[in-house]
Amino acid sequence: MAETYIGGFHAVIAALEDGERKPREILLSDTRKDQRAQRMLEIAAKAKVTVRNVGRDTLDLYAPGLKHQGVLAAIEAAGVVGEDVLDVPATADRMILALDGVQDPHNLGACLRSAEAVGVSAIIIPKDRAVGLTPAVRMAAAGSAERVPVVAVTNLTRTLEKLKGLGYWITGLAGEAEDSIYDIDFTGPLVLVMGGEAEGLRRLTAETCDRLARIPMVGRIESLNVSVAAAVCLYEAFRQRS
Repeated sequence: MAETYIGGFHAVIAALEDGERKPREILLSDTRKDQRAQRMLEIAAKAKVTVRNVGRDTLDLYAPGLKHQGVLAAIEAAGVVGEDVLDVPATADRMILALDGVQDPHNLGACLRSAEAVGVSAIIIPKDRAVGLTPAVRMAAAGSAERVPVVAVTNLTRTLEKLKGLGYWITGLAGEAEDSIYDIDFTGPLVLVMGGEAEGLRRLTAETCDRLARIPMVGRIESLNVSVAAAVCLYEAFRQRS
């Protein structure tokens, strides 16, 4: 399996504490002596993971452009999985999050964290015109990118049609929808579809959904950040399904 680097103390500590895949080694800036560094060193020692002190320029070389906070971990990359992971019975406990063109790595990372927190079975993203599992996404996801299956698909609407045929209800979030998320039944096999930052749900994606819902809002704001909106909807679904 290919190797990648994740950065940031939260993400590195999460990787150390994750039972499935431990980092091969950790690179720590030789100037870091704060509490987070000490905690990370203690956990790495218990996990028997080597920590190598290096200069910040070395960290920048291994992960250019990544805000690594002075620490990187070399880890087996849990890349996107094949579409066959979706070919399973649509049981009542299965919930899938589909993201229609999210391009900001911090938004995808935040969506992964919320998805893991509520037990989402998989996240679907398009292969084109959307961010993939970049180091910045992994850092923002703080370990969730290693634990939630991410499926990159060539044609999102075709994938949603396939999931319909398997018995899922497809619910898209759209500001112009008549029904509020509090009017929608989120129980049973569910695919929740969120639009991208710029355009929201694309027309064909919206037309493929069984139903559309909106987040009720007051004031003059027109929409929420996609990762915030995803968290709101996922937790309403989680509340109902609990």
